[in-house]
Amino acid sequence: MYLKQLHLINFKNIELAQLQLNKGINCFIGPNGAGKTNLLDAIYYMSFCKSFFNPVDSQNIQHKHDFFVIQGKYDVNNEEEHIYCGLKKGQKKQFKRNKKEYDKLSNHIGLLPLVMISPQDERLIVEGSEQRRKYIDSVISQYDKTYLEHLINYNKVISQRNIYLKKLKNLNAQAHEMLDIWDFQIIELGRKISHSRMQFLEELKPVFLEMYNFIAAQKEVVEFDYKSNLNQPDFEGSLKESREKDMILGYTTKGVHKDDVEFQIGGYPIKKMGSQGQKKTFLIALKLGQFKFLSEHKKRKPLLLLDDIFDKLDNERGDRLIELVGSDFFSQIFITDTQLNRIEPVLNKIQKESSIFMVDNGKFNN
Repeated sequence: MYLKQLHLINFKNIELAQLQLNKGINCFIGPNGAGKTNLLDAIYYMSFCKSFFNPVDSQNIQHKHDFFVIQGKYDVNNEEEHIYCGLKKGQKKQFKRNKKEYDKLSNHIGLLPLVMISPQDERLIVEGSEQRRKYIDSVISQYDKTYLEHLINYNKVISQRNIYLKKLKNLNAQAHEMLDIWDFQIIELGRKISHSRMQFLEELKPVFLEMYNFIAAQKEVVEFDYKSNLNQPDFEGSLKESREKDMILGYTTKGVHKDDVEFQIGGYPIKKMGSQGQKKTFLIALKLGQFKFLSEHKKRKPLLLLDDIFDKLDNERGDRLIELVGSDFFSQIFITDTQLNRIEPVLNKIQKESSIFMVDNGKFNN
């Protein structure tokens, strides 16, 4: 699978771009703020129906305009796929595959697998558990439609329960009956979600360790561990016991929507003990492990987007990363950087077709 053509109108700072893309490596070189990352975000948009960076669709429209368009032409198993995404202020977003609009955007997820590595990934380490759950959910949803359905239904149950809790004045018999209905669904759906997450992480772990050890040259011991509410001896009992607290707070405090993944280095949280380079290596290994995982499950290689990939990596780790992504295992790759003299030696080391686009103020020159 690869992206052949990309056409953008009024997307962020890109007023107009029409690019013919290389099936090997595509490099975008230019100063900060030129539009390199915005182009990667447009490619991400076509896989996930949303921005990697800004969840508010209307804020991705270029200033002084009232609409944006993203169009892409892909080769998927030797068949062309045309993807269109358009948004006009005040109107519903349009998302089409081969000129046919989707009834549900969730039906599109997984068609065009993609892995993006960005400085924004640091949120997975430094921010709260919600970021790590979103990461896990986004990966599993690309290959397991049933999981996505369970997740959507679970979130609806939690939302309905929270609305009820906010209106609740006291826990009488009727209130307990209502909460019993929602709690049953929280337990049933939660078990399925938790099982899928644990299964995914167990399968991801050896690949992640392989990637990390290669880039870091076996210098550190890293680990991650899934922490789930459902692993409590009596989760159903603890859910009931928390009802009074939930009523006071106005939201549900127990369930898989509170689960977390603990990232460790040398037996300690990497958030506190890891250097900038170790954190970046951890995140790159996690995402490259995800790439290999999706390749095996989707039977096609995802697009690989590398945004500002060399920042915070020493030369040794950078060279080993290039050796890794330069292998035949990876297919179409998109790389952004501020320095042409840093990219050219990289391309010389990698025996793949490549194209270089110079980027300035939202304009792309090949």
